[in-house]
Amino acid sequence: MNKRENMLRALRRDNPESVPFDFELCPSQIENFEKRNGTRNYREYFDFPMRYVEMNPTKQINDYSKYYQDVEGPIEPLEWNPEWGVMGKRGSIAHFQEMLHPMRNFTSIQEIEEYPFPDMTADYRWEGLKEKNQELIAQGYATGAFMEMTIFELCWYLRGMEDFMMDFYADPEFNDALMDKITDIRVEMARRWAEVGVDILMLGDDVSTQEDMMMAPDLWRKTLKPRMAKIIKTAKDIKPDLLVFYHGDGNLERIIPDLIEIGVDVLNPVQPECVDPFKLKKLYGDRLSFWGCVGTQTTMPFGTKDEIFDICKRLICEVGKGGGLLLAPTHTLEPEVPYENIEAYLKAVEMYGKY
Repeated sequence: MNKRENMLRALRRDNPESVPFDFELCPSQIENFEKRNGTRNYREYFDFPMRYVEMNPTKQINDYSKYYQDVEGPIEPLEWNPEWGVMGKRGSIAHFQEMLHPMRNFTSIQEIEEYPFPDMTADYRWEGLKEKNQELIAQGYATGAFMEMTIFELCWYLRGMEDFMMDFYADPEFNDALMDKITDIRVEMARRWAEVGVDILMLGDDVSTQEDMMMAPDLWRKTLKPRMAKIIKTAKDIKPDLLVFYHGDGNLERIIPDLIEIGVDVLNPVQPECVDPFKLKKLYGDRLSFWGCVGTQTTMPFGTKDEIFDICKRLICEVGKGGGLLLAPTHTLEPEVPYENIEAYLKAVEMYGKY
């Protein structure tokens, strides 16, 4: 069984040989890793079981400057979402930025219709991706495609959190127009990713705080659930064995049954500071797999090596029982995480990750 087969079996709860693992490093951690290991490519160094297939770069040049004429000081594209016109101002700590919202002053649906959205569905951006996907599969890797910040987050990135949330009640027609525009783009992207043949489509929206949902679950069910369901159905109608991964920070326990209902197969990041991964395994482990579970607010930066080793061992043995676990930190490993703690996590995977 190669790495791809094992990972897909783990996420399908179908007798894997070992617990797959993964993690992301922030820029300063990558520099630290390079000093220790002589390479920046930690994914290849640890031979993670999955590789990402990415769209071809855009040739479209959109001028978003008119949306920021009232902003003082230098601005720059947002590092993790540069194509949609969402800009940022450089912060004072590490790689962080203050987010700026191009639609913050919009007052009409016409302004949404006239906005220069990126050319995510242009044919040239998808050329050769099917072949790249097959190459990775032939090398023994599972393949994944990111489409996180699927609807809710992208909408408030464009509009601004406060205005977007208020408009659910103050101007629902405006919100519907914006969500429908984003959904239409995402549906077409989902269709194309399914045709490319990726193993995992990675969706998600942070709709929760540390304690509970940001909105009433019924509002989420009325506005966001049917749009997300449409995206998932489009992809699975084309590729029925596609695994759908849903990323949602915080405590979204009240909508987990809904996510399962619309076709989500894998839940991420399962923050132990907000939800109990052992409880979720008991409640939903026959229908849902879990990707994450190792806390990056508590365990990874502040735990001792022994504490990290022990919690990883327990997660592997209990949440990973029978499959259904990809063990990973719940977020990017930021500068405050000691490298020795990363080593303790890796040691636990090595020692206890075999079934």
